Amino acid sequence: MQQTNTIVETETQLPLGWRERLSPSKLSAIPGRYNLPRMFSRHSTKQKQKQKQMREPLPTRSVSALQTSFKITDTFQLLRTRRWSVFDVQHVILAGLCIFSLWIIEPSAPVIKTLAGLGYLLLLLMPITRQFFVPSWPIWTYLLYFFSSRFIPYDIRPDILVKMLPALEDILYGTNFSNIFSSWNHPVVDVIAWFPYGIGHFGLPAVCSAIMFIFAAPGTTPMFAKSFGWMSALGVSIQLLLPCTPPWYERLHGLEPAEYGMQGSPAGLARIDALFGVDMYTTSFTTAPVPFGAFPSLHAADAILEALFISYCFPKLRGLCIFYVTWICWATMYLNHHYAVDLLGGGIIAYTIFFVVKKFWLPRPQPGKTYRWEYEYVEVGEMKKNKALDEELGYVPLNALGKRSIDYSDEFTVLDSFMHSASSSGSSSPTTSFRSDRSDRRSD
Repeated sequence: MQQTNTIVETETQLPLGWRERLSPSKLSAIPGRYNLPRMFSRHSTKQKQKQKQMREPLPTRSVSALQTSFKITDTFQLLRTRRWSVFDVQHVILAGLCIFSLWIIEPSAPVIKTLAGLGYLLLLLMPITRQFFVPSWPIWTYLLYFFSSRFIPYDIRPDILVKMLPALEDILYGTNFSNIFSSWNHPVVDVIAWFPYGIGHFGLPAVCSAIMFIFAAPGTTPMFAKSFGWMSALGVSIQLLLPCTPPWYERLHGLEPAEYGMQGSPAGLARIDALFGVDMYTTSFTTAPVPFGAFPSLHAADAILEALFISYCFPKLRGLCIFYVTWICWATMYLNHHYAVDLLGGGIIAYTIFFVVKKFWLPRPQPGKTYRWEYEYVEVGEMKKNKALDEELGYVPLNALGKRSIDYSDEFTVLDSFMHSASSSGSSSPTTSFRSDRSDRRSD
């Protein structure tokens, strides 16, 4: 009985404040984060906003837009989210050629070489310079590779072929065109031959690049730069692995065996130096890094590649391009620098590279578009698109509509700043965004 009374007393001592706290008016003041109706309402709002964003077009970026940022962190962020593919092996090869070329150059000068390498790396990392120096990387690599090849030890090089090109000339043509064209010369004819061979060969690539950058479809100039650089590097590699004497050697030494260390010759260009009284070619050709690099002719290859790109972008200039290619091919033989078979080899390499680039990656010109800034979208290549190839080339989905694009800030991709659609025909439509699905996921 006593125990029961104690319990009753305890019950009567409960504080009256609990009743007020349990009143309906107080329950409505539950914090928002624990308020289930508000939680569901906010989740529903998020879904509505997300659906609205999917329905509305995302902000667009012009296909002709250029990078203006100097932030290296933007490039690192890009590399972290990049979809790497087998085509990125090209950058490994370029880096290997650059390191090899710097390594064999004498004197060693490790500090200067390291600073040069870091300087170019900085250009590759800054967005404002990356958009130009990544596509042109093969060209700079070719130049470094060509000028450093003189330092390759003679004892590991293959034998120089003296009789191969004259024999091929006789087999294919039945005569030696170089000897025929160079048998008679005149100062006026020398100047006519000098213009494409001594000026056009060195200056025309930059002129073509500028013309295509302004008047062709966006992405054309990067493809031209990559094609030009890789073709030239391939040509130098063939010249080093298959060294052949040019026509001027046959005229000076006959078919006697050639040895490394022998000086080159300006051949017909020496008459230009004598005509103008200036040493423009005599010293440079006498001390050329690859004096026995007759096959293939890079003069012909460069001219043919330039003509193919210009004719593709501007069909009305096809006749002028054919004239220029014929002009420089004649000049190489008149000045006694190449056999006709060298021109054939250079032409085959140039056309093969152009054919592959045109089929897969070259932007198509659109009727009625005069300048690059008039393009709203770009059609790429000639082959039909498929999902596996898109993923391999770096194309990514953009939105629920199924349109695809390349990230514009990614100059490290094989394809540069242009887009294509999801249709099986390979044509593209105006894009609604330049952002990839990775950026969409990050925004969520």
